[in-house]
Amino acid sequence: MNIFRLAGDVSHLVAIIILFLKIWRSQSCAGISGKSQVLFALVFTSRYLDLVTTFISVYNVVMKVVFLSLAYATVYLVYMRFRSTYNSENDSFRIEFLLVPVAGLSFLENYAFAPLEILWTFSIYLESVAILPQLFMITKTGEAESITTHYLFFLGLYRALYLANWVWRYNTEQFFDQIAVVSGVVQTIFYCDFFYLYVTRVLRGSGKMSLPMPV
Repeated sequence: MNIFRLAGDVSHLVAIIILFLKIWRSQSCAGISGKSQVLFALVFTSRYLDLVTTFISVYNVVMKVVFLSLAYATVYLVYMRFRSTYNSENDSFRIEFLLVPVAGLSFLENYAFAPLEILWTFSIYLESVAILPQLFMITKTGEAESITTHYLFFLGLYRALYLANWVWRYNTEQFFDQIAVVSGVVQTIFYCDFFYLYVTRVLRGSGKMSLPMPV
């Protein structure tokens, strides 16, 4: 494992922990897209089914279990524990418009037509668009709390670091995973505008990140 992948995994974990602690400490899921969290839980579930069939390393097992646990714990907080604070009206992205094309694509474009392989491919494609309900919610409300933007920043950083990981692996191992790379690039593009707003507004001391109003 190279430093870029390790740093990417850490950034991913930090993002999820930030979100979980934000909801738990404030006892509120205001500004959080429950739909995005459900999609991420589905991503981890379909990707980590190999936990019961394949052992790679202790690190690999621990990280998978932690990601799964935190993903479902977050969904529980949003839809059960603090449901009264969940803003379903603003979390209105139609996720079937993501799930149906992603499911179809995973059957058409994969490395092997086998159940676990198709589910892994599905998870890669779905992860690239799972953040869209959250970004749509921010666009709809016009602003986001700084802690929510920190969560998004670390998610975007995780993707950027994984792109560096793939470049490193290509140069050192001649390894190239077309599905993962293309999906990762697509996901990173979704974060580009957010990164700009994050640096220019949140890191300069604003408590919330407000989107520019159209003229």
